[in-house]
Amino acid sequence: MLLSAPNFSAGRDIAAIAALRSALDSRRGARVLDRHSDPDHNRTVFTLAGERRPLGEALVAGADAATAQIDMSRHRGLHPCIGALDVCPLIYLSDADRAAAQSNALSVAEALGELGIPVFFYGELAVSEDRRERAFFRNGGLEELGARMANAELAPDAGPAVPHPTAGATLITARPPLAAFNVELDTPDALVAQRIAADLRESGGGLPGVRAIGLPLESGRAQVSTNVGDPIGVPLAMVVERVRELAAAQGARPVEAELVGLAPAAALEGYPDDVPIRGFDPEQHLIESRLPAASR
Repeated sequence: MLLSAPNFSAGRDIAAIAALRSALDSRRGARVLDRHSDPDHNRTVFTLAGERRPLGEALVAGADAATAQIDMSRHRGLHPCIGALDVCPLIYLSDADRAAAQSNALSVAEALGELGIPVFFYGELAVSEDRRERAFFRNGGLEELGARMANAELAPDAGPAVPHPTAGATLITARPPLAAFNVELDTPDALVAQRIAADLRESGGGLPGVRAIGLPLESGRAQVSTNVGDPIGVPLAMVVERVRELAAAQGARPVEAELVGLAPAAALEGYPDDVPIRGFDPEQHLIESRLPAASR
């Protein structure tokens, strides 16, 4: 049993999101466990579980649907992205499954290349250290990525040497579970969120394995959007407390949080009551609670 959390650049078009889900659910042996759509980010993250082969087939079907449903030349959203199927991680739950996840990621990449979508490996599949971070490919957006590919500065790991005309490009890796976790502040000032994110993320001397950006939301709040690479070693309570410290220095405070997709149960240990996670249900949003249902 492997998981995947494909990120699609569509969070507002209800029909497109429904078509993506239908494609992902079209393979027996793979099942959608969760969908999280965000209109501000204009992004939908699905969580799937399945056996190696049907899971890979489901992801390729989702990518194919995305080429028809999403036109990246018209895409607008807060979240950095370069593709209709922007990120496609294959997730292993134990070291024993790591090789299977890596093999599946390579197979999915080859199939996406056959669809005309260039694929870049990041994380533990990156072919060089400078390609490990998604920001390496996303900086400047899809237009800049196309220019770097045209200038032979950047070659894909699979697929054509130019972006797909509607689907752009896709980033693929194999990894253990992480936590996509957003913290909202009691201020509309995106600069406050950006300063907090800069000090929170690992590259700024912050928490290990944490990536973070600051964004303005339509709700009038600013958001610190994070990926926590090791949510067991760095539980979400630690992230909230560090955001609280950094925000206090700027006269702000965290008021609400959001979990995107599923997370390990250990990631929620000791979580503070005063920064509620909107819509969180341990029966629905913890990996350990959902895997039995996924295997039926």
